[in-house]
Amino acid sequence: MSNYELVAGLETHVELATKTKIFCSCTTEFGGEPNTHCCPVCIGLPGSLPKLNKKVVEYAIMAGLATHCDIAEVSKMDRKNYVYPDLSKAYQISQYDMPLCTNGYIQLSNGRKVRITRIHIEEDAGKLVHSRGNTYVDYNRGGVPLIEIVSEPDIRSPEEAKEYVEKMQFLMRYIGVSDCKMEEGSMRCDVNISVRPQGSSQLGTRTEIKNMNSISFITKAMAYEYDRQCDLLDSGEKVVQETRRYNEADECTESMRGKEDAQDYRYFPEPDLPTIHVSHKSVERLRKSLPEDPRERAERWENQYGISDTDSQQLMRYRSVADYFDKAAAGLENGKAAASCILGQMFRRMETEADKEAFAVTVPPENLNALLELLDAGKLRMNLVKSTLEKMLDTGKPLSAFLTEKDLAGIDDKQLDALCHEALQENPKAAEDYRAGKEKAVKSLVGYVMKSTRGRADAQKTEALLKQLIAAEA
Repeated sequence: MSNYELVAGLETHVELATKTKIFCSCTTEFGGEPNTHCCPVCIGLPGSLPKLNKKVVEYAIMAGLATHCDIAEVSKMDRKNYVYPDLSKAYQISQYDMPLCTNGYIQLSNGRKVRITRIHIEEDAGKLVHSRGNTYVDYNRGGVPLIEIVSEPDIRSPEEAKEYVEKMQFLMRYIGVSDCKMEEGSMRCDVNISVRPQGSSQLGTRTEIKNMNSISFITKAMAYEYDRQCDLLDSGEKVVQETRRYNEADECTESMRGKEDAQDYRYFPEPDLPTIHVSHKSVERLRKSLPEDPRERAERWENQYGISDTDSQQLMRYRSVADYFDKAAAGLENGKAAASCILGQMFRRMETEADKEAFAVTVPPENLNALLELLDAGKLRMNLVKSTLEKMLDTGKPLSAFLTEKDLAGIDDKQLDALCHEALQENPKAAEDYRAGKEKAVKSLVGYVMKSTRGRADAQKTEALLKQLIAAEA
C-alpha cells in the first residue's frame, strides 16, 4: 500500500448543442473550412457587441438540474483576461464570482459523492494548427458555447475519475444538451491532482493536466502524475504548482507553464452584457422538460418488464433509443421482447455508435408495438416475429404487408401432431440419430415443422411432441 493518497478534482468543459454561438448567430457546426464560421463578434473586432444566446442559459440550467445543483436567480458574465493566439480579443467572456449553478454532485457506484462546486457558461477559444514549423489560427471554434463543470477534490483514484467522466458524459447526452464527442473536442477535461500522506486532511500542492479529450488518457495521465509526485516527495523535493500536458506517445506528463491563479486573469464584470435573471417559473419549466431520471427509469423497466441492469444501460445509453423502447413496449406484457428486438436485430444493422445515437430505423415504435401485441396474444411465435421484423426493417412497411390471416391463425394440436408425424417420415435418419444419443438431431426435425408452418408453430411445444413420438416408436 502506498504512503500517499491521490486527491483529484476535474474541470469538465462541455460544448452545448446549440445551433448558433453564444454571443452571435454564427453556426456551431463541427468542421468547415478554417475561419468560415466566424464574424466580427466572435473574433472581437472593435465596435462589435455580444448578445447572450438564451438557449445557452437554458441548457446550462438543465445541466445543473441533472446534477442536483442550486440555480442562481441572479448571475453575471465576466471578462477573463489573458493573451494567447487562439483568443483574438485577449479576453474570454466567462463567469467568475456569480456562476449560474452551484452545489451539485455526481454519485459514484461505490457510494462516494463527487461534489460539483459550480457550473458556469463561457465561450470557447479558437484552435491553433501546427504544420511544417508554422502555426495557423482557426477561429471557427471561437465563441462556441461551453459549460465548465468544476468538481471539488473528491476523487481518489483514476478509476473513480473514469466513472465520474463517463457518468457526466452520459447525463449530458441523455438530457440533450451536448453530444459530448470527446474525439471532436465537445467534451474535454482538465485534471487537478495532488498527493498527501495517508490519513492527512491537508491538501498537497496540485498540478493541472490540461485539455484531456480521452477517458483512457485521463486515467493514464493521473496514474503517471500520481507516481511522479510520490517520487518527488520521497526524494525530499517539492511538487511545483504548474500546468502540464499529457504526452500520448511517451505516456507521461510534461510541464507547460506555471499555474495561473484567479488574480492573474484580472476578472471584471463584462460591460457589454446585462445581468442574468432566472425566475423560479423558468427553472420549473426546464425541470419538467427533463427526461425521466435514468435511475428511476431503469427501476421502472425492471419492475414493469423485468429488464436487466445490463440491458437498461444499453437502452439508455442514448436518449433516442430509450424513448423508442418506451413507446415500443407500451402496454405489452412481454416488454423484454421489445428490448430484444432493439438490442438484437436493430443494433446489428448499426455499425457505429453514431448510428445508434441517431437511431434512424425504418420501423416506427408504434409498428413494432403492433407486431409484439400479436406475440402477447399468442397469435405469433418469436421466430415469426423476428422474420417479419427483418422485412419491416428492410422496407419500412407495416406488418400487414407481410402477414396473412393464415399466419395469424396459429396451429392447433391436431395440425401440429400431423406435421410432427410427417417430419419423422420425411427425416428418418434424424430420428435414428436422436435415438442414438445425438440430442441436436431433433433440431432439424423442429426446423422442418417450423418451415412448413412459416414459423407459426410453437418451437418448444413442437420439440417436446417430437421427442414423445420418437420415444413411442422405440
